[in-house]
Amino acid sequence: MLKILEPFILTFIPIFVAVDAIGNIPVFISLVGGAGKKERHKIIVDSVVTASVLAILFMFVGKWVLRMVGITISDFQVAGGALLFVISLRLLLPGAQKIILSDGHDKDLGVFPLGTPLITGPAVLTTTLMMLDSFGITPTFVSLIMNMLIVWVTLIRADFIIKLMGASGARAFSKIMYILLAAIGVMMVRRGITGLLIR
Repeated sequence: MLKILEPFILTFIPIFVAVDAIGNIPVFISLVGGAGKKERHKIIVDSVVTASVLAILFMFVGKWVLRMVGITISDFQVAGGALLFVISLRLLLPGAQKIILSDGHDKDLGVFPLGTPLITGPAVLTTTLMMLDSFGITPTFVSLIMNMLIVWVTLIRADFIIKLMGASGARAFSKIMYILLAAIGVMMVRRGITGLLIR
């Protein structure tokens, strides 16, 4: 039983780290502050749908695009791993923000910046493609959908989670996720270099 679940667990964790559902909450609240209940719900639906569609599309066409431009999976692992490491490093720096906050409540707020790059950004796209290559389409797809459901739940219950954890607790959790993301980036670079050397 554990052997069957192993690929799902091993794909779920890196995608969960990359999505950073809990770490997104303070930014989400700052963006939708003052929005009505109906408007807020629409923003959440738009953001999760946008993030899911973008990630799924990249999962299916990403390899084809890479093949068209002559990029191997090993090349992508090195570049993607380095990108993940840089992104996580920037997010760990004091005062760093995941996105530039919008000062208005635009009707497309759920698409940008919430759907992308807040929920599905370079880290999620890179991680998803790597998990697809390592564990196959079914575990990656299931893990991606599960993570998007988690994002939806955390955004719906954002105020409660902030009260439960506190703003500082959510930030601390987010920092731990960024450290794990940096470690995943290093692992990808290592695998990519190994793949290039044994070709």
